[in-house]
Amino acid sequence: MNSIIHLENLRKSYFMGNQEIPVLKGISLDIFKNEYVALMGPSGSGKSTLMNIIGCLDTPTSGAYILNDKDVSKMADDDLAEVRNQEIGFIFQQFNLLPRLTAAENVALPLVYAGIGKKERMERALEALKKVGLADRSHHKSNELSGGQIQRVAIARALVNNPSILLADEPTGNLDSKTSSEIMEIFSQIQEAGNTVVLVTHEEDIANYAKRIIRLKDGLVETDKLNEHLVV
Repeated sequence: MNSIIHLENLRKSYFMGNQEIPVLKGISLDIFKNEYVALMGPSGSGKSTLMNIIGCLDTPTSGAYILNDKDVSKMADDDLAEVRNQEIGFIFQQFNLLPRLTAAENVALPLVYAGIGKKERMERALEALKKVGLADRSHHKSNELSGGQIQRVAIARALVNNPSILLADEPTGNLDSKTSSEIMEIFSQIQEAGNTVVLVTHEEDIANYAKRIIRLKDGLVETDKLNEHLVV
């Protein structure tokens, strides 16, 4: 079975003058199609750096990163941007919606960059909004939506390109607990529909929605286990 994400002895260091500061110290792991994985770890564990590399926002200092059979670890920035737009749907803690656009127009933005015509863009945007239960809010602007609805729009935007991976960074960080549960239910439904979900969080109750939990500590994988406390 081919992994969608294959990391082999991945290392990342930052340099301050002559001083090398190692952040990732040799990470090897595989994530397979349709998995639901949480990446956890305290501040300084390297989880944000690992997420940036998985998301093709940064490249490793050494080691291999194979994404969907493409070696992205040594790609130039332009090629990396293309892979990122095709393969990865991002959901951030800050919703990053454009306030002057409607929900549907926000969702359609990645398709504008992909050069897809307006009619197909709107059809696909409405389909993505339907997946997150917001078809009836497609013409609303973000100031007319609640925090939970705005995050649903952001999830729909991440889905609209049919990416290989959904990468969510602390996706409930700005939401109350009831809304957080609703958002996490949507991720579960998305994964059950066949998508691969990678969730970065420091909250145990959020990680427990995932089926596999990888914990980082000091730039290494500390544990990698199936979740025994799955929230059903």
